[in-house]
Amino acid sequence: MRASPRSTRAAPLSAPSLLQLMWLASPALPVGGFSYSEGLESAVEAGLVTKEAQAGDWLLDQLTLALARADLAVAGKAFKAWQRGDNATVAELNAWVTTTRESAELRLQTEQMGRSLVEWVKNRGVEDARVTTLAALTPAPTWPVAFALAAAQTGAPLREAMLSFCFGWAENMMQAALKAVPLGQSGGQRVLARLSAAIPDAVDHALALADSERQAFTPMLAILSAQHETQYSRLFRS
Repeated sequence: MRASPRSTRAAPLSAPSLLQLMWLASPALPVGGFSYSEGLESAVEAGLVTKEAQAGDWLLDQLTLALARADLAVAGKAFKAWQRGDNATVAELNAWVTTTRESAELRLQTEQMGRSLVEWVKNRGVEDARVTTLAALTPAPTWPVAFALAAAQTGAPLREAMLSFCFGWAENMMQAALKAVPLGQSGGQRVLARLSAAIPDAVDHALALADSERQAFTPMLAILSAQHETQYSRLFRS
């Protein structure tokens, strides 16, 4: 007997899970994401991004060519590994993140944000042995792996968790563009709208990637990030 359309629908996301995903995506989450521009400030300094349209194009390329192929794909794999208690895969994914950062600045960011999220998870007071495993990762827990555990704790489905991961990144980068380009509030919201429209496809692409297809190869971004480390005047952390 064929299942009715109603029976094949995914269960709706519960209110507590939805609110926790919104919390994880919030710029107010105390992990310091707002303090990094991920090369954008250097792109502005180099004259590569000087107006709203260029900022939107730059961040869309970063979403599809960098985030979706690397950290977003890692977060999706780590989410499932945390769910099934596969600590070996978690450690492998964490090592992949640390060894594929293309500048000291980008490595600092993922490790600092990862450590900060560990502390946030601990302070929630939820008993979960996986948090000890996360905290013990060497040389440090990285941001996508730490986010994956926090998202898994919400009970939300994988795709919704990754939408949260992406939107949190998009909102932080929009805020960076507001300050660095600079953009007005309306311009920033238009950039965020462009990113939001592209996020679902980016998530689907990332989740479909095999381990052998995951990559972290963004030479221009790496050069700009390295230049930012010694940029004379900067708003964002290096």
